Amino acid sequence: QINFVACQLFALLAAFWFRVYLGPSHASSAVRHAFATLFGIYFAIFCFGWYSIHLFVLVMMNYGIMNMASISNIHRYSFLVAMGYLTLCHISRIYIFHYGILTTDFSGPLMIITQKITTLSCQLHDGIGRQAEELTAEQNRLAVKTRPSLLEYLSYLLNFMSIIAGPCSNYKDYIAFIEGRHVHMKLLEVNWKQKGYDRLPDPSPTGAVMYKLCITLVALILFLTLTKNFPMAYIIDDEFLDKTPFLSRLGYLYVVTQAAKPKYYFAWTLADAVNNAAGYGFSGVDERGIFHWDLLSNLNIWSIETATSFKMYIENWNIQTAAWLKRVCYDRAPWYPTALTFVLSALWHGIYPGYYFTFLTGILITLAARAIRNNCRHYFLSSVPLKIAYDVVTWVVTQLAVCYTVAPFVLLAVEPTIKFYKSMYFHMHILSILVLLMLPIRPQAHSMRKPQNQVMQNSVKSK
Repeated sequence: QINFVACQLFALLAAFWFRVYLGPSHASSAVRHAFATLFGIYFAIFCFGWYSIHLFVLVMMNYGIMNMASISNIHRYSFLVAMGYLTLCHISRIYIFHYGILTTDFSGPLMIITQKITTLSCQLHDGIGRQAEELTAEQNRLAVKTRPSLLEYLSYLLNFMSIIAGPCSNYKDYIAFIEGRHVHMKLLEVNWKQKGYDRLPDPSPTGAVMYKLCITLVALILFLTLTKNFPMAYIIDDEFLDKTPFLSRLGYLYVVTQAAKPKYYFAWTLADAVNNAAGYGFSGVDERGIFHWDLLSNLNIWSIETATSFKMYIENWNIQTAAWLKRVCYDRAPWYPTALTFVLSALWHGIYPGYYFTFLTGILITLAARAIRNNCRHYFLSSVPLKIAYDVVTWVVTQLAVCYTVAPFVLLAVEPTIKFYKSMYFHMHILSILVLLMLPIRPQAHSMRKPQNQVMQNSVKSK
């Protein structure tokens, strides 16, 4: 943990230096790629020692696949090799770490690299191996038309801004950043003249970085004061279970889940700030003319804490991983996309049994929440008081459902997980099954998953 924080703080300083002295106007793309790569490799070795060899082995294996495999199968081979290697490393964690996390745990960076490898291979397959009319609007926008050079490939996967804690970004966005086109590309996506600017603006990330550093400081203080004092293991303590009523246990479950969040808020927000400090992460201008630097943000804390649906909570937690799951699995799954996406998420996280309890429970609760929303929500939109009451109830249920779902993710092993669910009387599982049995399930709209041109053609035919 000390190495992690030291690396990220040093990366923050390096990022400011990178933007000022190795900006696109001062250095060539090759120099920027080389600097980002070499510093990233140094950080990996500093943090993980010889374990970092796993990162480099996986990167080079998939570089061979990217250049030798047929374009029609490049995404399949890259996915199988990257996920297979990651899974083997996860298995080794069971024997090396014994349900614990040590400072030499290299799985985090390996998970990020796996995301990037599979993202690039899918986008390369879209750009070279598929016709434009077969792609959705997003796939068309992110499609990569040419295989990257070795330097570009290494820089994308191993750059110092994201090697330790991510997040995963799209290849085209990263290359545009290195080449100095990133901000202008995002500005041209909107009519910036209507925002009150007479010439193309040059937004600075300093304000966004300072704001995010303030969040990391608060998260660090909360981690040091709350997380250690409210361990998740206490919810399965025999004395606690014997003496505490069910509703009080639910309340304490919410407290310990809240106490477990600051470390994620700290790590992800700091990683976001590092990328912004380097000049990467600009997402555009809103209707008020305010610049936003949240292209790579991994969470929206306000939306998480005020979420009134399971879907809303998931969409704002680990945002870039959710986007990766959508792009490589949900949008490409031939059947049962929701279930397959949850299974892939569990496999990507590791092989601890608690992960699978969490994500399989998540499938059930997601389907139940969707059924309730589709069948009931419209009855509460007729008046403001009804809507407020609906939002309050759904907020409470959502927060408790998330706590119930993620507890095994922290407990990890089978025995404490079963003990926890028994103490909760499996109430969320039972309620979700009853909802799915009693409420009609409307077929999910798949139009958004169809290629954009196909949707337009179907519309023309219907007319």
